[in-house]
Amino acid sequence: MIHRSTPALKDTETSFLGNMELMLAHPALKAFMCGSLSGTCSTLLFQPLDLVKTRLQTLQNNMLPGSPKVGMVTVFLNVVRTEKLLGLWKGVSPSFVRCIPGVGIYFSTFYSLKQHFFPERAPNAGEAVLLGASARAVAGVCMLPVTVIKARFESGQYNYASVFGALRSVCEVEGPRALFSGLTATLLRDAPFSGIYVMFYSQAKKSLPQEVSSSPYVPLVNFGCGVLAGIMASLVTQPADVVKTHLQVSPHLYKKTRDAVHFIYTEQGLGGFFRGAVPRSLRRTLMAAMAWTVYEQLMARMGLKS
Repeated sequence: MIHRSTPALKDTETSFLGNMELMLAHPALKAFMCGSLSGTCSTLLFQPLDLVKTRLQTLQNNMLPGSPKVGMVTVFLNVVRTEKLLGLWKGVSPSFVRCIPGVGIYFSTFYSLKQHFFPERAPNAGEAVLLGASARAVAGVCMLPVTVIKARFESGQYNYASVFGALRSVCEVEGPRALFSGLTATLLRDAPFSGIYVMFYSQAKKSLPQEVSSSPYVPLVNFGCGVLAGIMASLVTQPADVVKTHLQVSPHLYKKTRDAVHFIYTEQGLGGFFRGAVPRSLRRTLMAAMAWTVYEQLMARMGLKS
């Protein structure tokens, strides 16, 4: 038997398809998809650097005087020796769960804010800081529970079977509030990083000659601007990253953020606030540079100004 479509059914189908096309055509949704794709690529490539950074930051400073200093290479080799090569990607699952929607939320928020407040002109240096910081704050708060789980996966101090199993375990044992541990330190790290990054990135691109900006090497030039901006932003926000890691890996040890700050300073001195700076700077710099380069190229292909 052949079923014939009624006019009402055809109208419903047409309306549904029209709404789908409208959703897919929305610039903010395109920005979200471009950001998510760029986040996927950069997360997979640079996860080992994030794991090494977390291990360095959670090492207890109880070595005997004269003991050799534990550095990035030592931690890297120890992970490979004890956990095999794939051990460097431990925590990649929560990284994906956090970064794929997180980077998408960041770029779509950034695009929406920029189009709303600066539709006709480029933001100046101060406005770029506020734009980047606001977009990162929104994404950071949305993805904080997964950020906590990611830090615990990478620390090697917890034996969670899966991301969702870890979320359930934390809620049952420590309460839902533990999923938002380190919120202040996370915002103090991520919002300034993004704000400073966007400022340096946009100013570096503005200073380029017109012939360079319109050359076939634009992606490479953008990547170079991103690396420069990432180094500056990473150094400024490194202390907040160390405090955040301590709060999220061992929330039972600290009642407030200042307790973690006091502990780090007492046990490790000022240098403790820069532990893990090299792998973090490498990862954040390269990851941000790649994310922005891929995002801008994808947006350009879609006919949108990023």
